[in-house]
Amino acid sequence: MQFDQEFDARGLSCPLPIVKTKKALNAMTSGQVLKVTTTDPGSVKDMEAFANQTGNPLVESGTAGGEYVFYLRKG
Repeated sequence: MQFDQEFDARGLSCPLPIVKTKKALNAMTSGQVLKVTTTDPGSVKDMEAFANQTGNPLVESGTAGGEYVFYLRKG
């Protein structure tokens, strides 16, 4: 998937991945896509809830090698 910016949240525990994702999205323009990579298993449900609550759609997500990857589109 194509993305405009990337945020590496590996090694961060809840709530830091969400807090820093929000900050990164705030600096982006509407329609741009942010790729977020985390190692926190709790981030799966957190990112879904964050996307629903903020209107920044979770376009795609997946796991690879113990890491969780999320693509959010700035609403």
